[in-house]
Amino acid sequence: MAPRIIAVANQKGGVGKTTSTVNIAAELVARGQRVLVIDLDPQGNATTSLGINKKALKATVYDVLLGNAPTEIVLTATGREQLQLLPATVELAGAEVELVDEHRREHRLRDALAPVATSFDTIMIDCPPSLGLLTINALCAAHGVIIPLQCEYLALEGLAQLKNTIDLVRTSLNPALTILGVVMTMYDGRTNLAQQVVSEVRQYFPQRIFNTLVPRSIRLSEAPSHGQTIREYDPTSKGAMAYAMLVDELSRRLEAA
Repeated sequence: MAPRIIAVANQKGGVGKTTSTVNIAAELVARGQRVLVIDLDPQGNATTSLGINKKALKATVYDVLLGNAPTEIVLTATGREQLQLLPATVELAGAEVELVDEHRREHRLRDALAPVATSFDTIMIDCPPSLGLLTINALCAAHGVIIPLQCEYLALEGLAQLKNTIDLVRTSLNPALTILGVVMTMYDGRTNLAQQVVSEVRQYFPQRIFNTLVPRSIRLSEAPSHGQTIREYDPTSKGAMAYAMLVDELSRRLEAA
């Protein structure tokens, strides 16, 4: 069976894309799924978060996109059974320019995944904080998009632009693409602002916002520095419980799709 391919996207930085990608992936693995994480951000934060030494990598997703190495060779073990990674380094930043004149430039990731896709149940793509060619590749390869949104004043700024981009990709490049949901991150229920932002997003995406609110959490922030997911670092923390609840919701939405 073909895997579910999910892009985690938002052109704003610091909204919890990598945290969500890695921890949703870890939770799916805990439920028996075979999962691939694709780090499509030149910052390589998903690679670091999974404890991979970027300096030791001989090939990365950059090589896959440019056709310099087959996907099968670049797949990287994470030390966790059933969880593999297509890693990234800062070299990936050059792909935005180098892919411009390439044939099927928007579909390079989709094409590269074809030989390995059936080895996985779910593929999670951590997108860069931009709406450039790397994110377009992710949206062309994906069946669904999760949009992490920080519970801050400027959270809605740019959301309309992202939705327009998703709509354009659906219309012209990938008609199967859907918005799986908006997940509110860094939520602090003690502040009126956070509650107001959630309320506004519910009005903007009434059918698509996840009920689970991912809390602002020091433990979630600390886990990547240890190369661990929150499930590994502190499985009883509020952050770990939030991502477990989020995956419950996500699974129900995928089953209903």
